[in-house]
Amino acid sequence: MAKTKIKTKVGPRWARFCGWLLRKMGWESVGGPMKEAKAIVLGVPHTTVWDFLVSYLFYTQYGKVAHIMIKESFFFWPLGPILRACGAVPVNQKTASTTVKSLISLMEDVPEFHLAIAPEGTRSLTKRWKSGYHLIAKETGATVYLGYYDWGRKRISVGEPMELTDDPKADMQRIYDHYRPMGIQGFHKDKFIVP
Repeated sequence: MAKTKIKTKVGPRWARFCGWLLRKMGWESVGGPMKEAKAIVLGVPHTTVWDFLVSYLFYTQYGKVAHIMIKESFFFWPLGPILRACGAVPVNQKTASTTVKSLISLMEDVPEFHLAIAPEGTRSLTKRWKSGYHLIAKETGATVYLGYYDWGRKRISVGEPMELTDDPKADMQRIYDHYRPMGIQGFHKDKFIVP
C-alpha cells in the first residue's frame, strides 16, 4: 500500500519570508522546531483565529510544516487547496473518537508528521482542556511539546518536550502546573485561564 503524501517542508525563500514577516509583526521566536519525526505541539492559549497565522509563520520559518485539524466541510474550492498548502488536515468532527482515530491512522501512515493541537479545543473560555493529544501520542509514539504563543510579550515557542505516563489525568495536571506560572496571555485576555 502506498504511503500517504503529506507535505512536511517548505522552500527556503518562503521560510525566510515567513520569518521576516513574523519579526515585522513584533514577535520573538524562542527556540526552534520539534526535532522528532513524529511530534505534537500543544498551542496555548487559543483565543483567536490569528493564533493560526502567528503559529504558521513561526513554524514555517524553519522550513517545516506543522499540521492542524480543520473540519472537512471547509475543504471546498478554492479554500481547500489553500488550507492544504498551509498544513491543514481535513477531519470528520462528528465525534472526538472519530477525529482521534483518523489522526492516528494518518500519523502511522507517514514517516514524518508534526501536529499542532489547541488543547482548549475552542477559542472561548474553557475550564477543562481536551486530552486527545495523549491518546494520539501514545498510539503513534509522538513526542509532546508544551508550546505557547504569548500575546502579552509577543513570544512564541514549541516549548519543551514532556514525558507522558499512562495516566492522562495526571499528565494533564502536570500540564496545567507547567502553564500556570508562565503568565502567558491570549489575544483576548478574558478568554484564557489555566484550570
